[in-house]
Amino acid sequence: MTFNLPDLGEGLPEAEIVSWHVKEGQQVTVDQPLLSVETAKAVVDVPSPYSGTIVRLHARPGDTVQTGKPLVDFDLPSRAAASPSSAHAQPPSNQGMVVGHMATRSEELVDHAIVGRGRRAFRDRGRVRAAPAVRMLAKRLGVELSSCAATGRHGLVSVDDVLARSGKPQQRTPAVPGLTDADKLRGPRKAMAQSMSLSRDEVAMVTIFDDADVDAWQNRGDITMRLIRAIVAGVKAEPALNALFDPTVPARKLMESVHLAMAVDTKDGLIVPVLRDVASQSATDLRARLDDIKQRTRSRSITPDEMRDYTFTLSNFGTLAGRYATPLVVPPTVAILGAGKLQRDVVAGVNAPEIHVRLPLSLSFDHRCVTGGEALRFLAAVIEDLQRPS
Repeated sequence: MTFNLPDLGEGLPEAEIVSWHVKEGQQVTVDQPLLSVETAKAVVDVPSPYSGTIVRLHARPGDTVQTGKPLVDFDLPSRAAASPSSAHAQPPSNQGMVVGHMATRSEELVDHAIVGRGRRAFRDRGRVRAAPAVRMLAKRLGVELSSCAATGRHGLVSVDDVLARSGKPQQRTPAVPGLTDADKLRGPRKAMAQSMSLSRDEVAMVTIFDDADVDAWQNRGDITMRLIRAIVAGVKAEPALNALFDPTVPARKLMESVHLAMAVDTKDGLIVPVLRDVASQSATDLRARLDDIKQRTRSRSITPDEMRDYTFTLSNFGTLAGRYATPLVVPPTVAILGAGKLQRDVVAGVNAPEIHVRLPLSLSFDHRCVTGGEALRFLAAVIEDLQRPS
């Protein structure tokens, strides 16, 4: 019996093998971890769907395996192999599988949580299957998705399918000579390329710049906590920037809680974990949570659930260098605040020039659903909070 690489719940087309937890000839039981794989978002464990003997491992650590392709061959006990109604029965080897479900003819059971957990929901197969970016492209070009040939894997409508239907062939960038498989972007770097491309293609982005005069701060120990508090103040003054936007309707949903994505620079690329409901947490609790989440982000032990469903993003790039930037908004969120490096600037005092410490700020927003006035009111409230002495 062949077990194919399952859909890990994100619709991702592939995963890279990090390590195997079993070897050929080993006896395993249901739900025993088989291997760790790296998707575009996180490193997750894939559990065994059977109890039996490992006959063959189809990939080695470092290999990239397409979703639905062979992963492990099992020798199963005769009772399990002969019983298609077994609780852990496997769909035929040429059928895609989502972790923790058995696909049937008319429906697909998807595990939306971390691999091996139990929260599930049914997804109707009668609906045209396409990624959100493809749906946005089809709407922009006036193409009906149901009229497109679905040439993507597992019946997905692809970008090329939409472009072919619209009569606008996709423009390919020139190939880079000498590329090898080792040069391919993987994991977080690949996810970053996809997110930034989506931002470039879909967001009507505007960036405004200003400075907060923080010379009156009684201490400058934890700038990040001050920034988080200021973002909460900004959202309170102007809720429009803590929102999610769907351009296909179009519709905008204002979010009650501020779930803050924090861009973390790692050797593997940019990873963006989320601090939940920051408005309800004390600075001490937030700092402890942030330290923990950064450590687990850099060790790649962060879970997919901890990188989903954020409502606003902070890029505190000034901890390294840089004064201003144009941070990119990633749909469906509508805004991101960038904080630059503290600067000693000459400012106009009451009677003479003075030198003050100032914090450069760069606020990018999606002008499709956020007005300039809303963005400016948000930024003004952020600056007002930052300029408080404590």
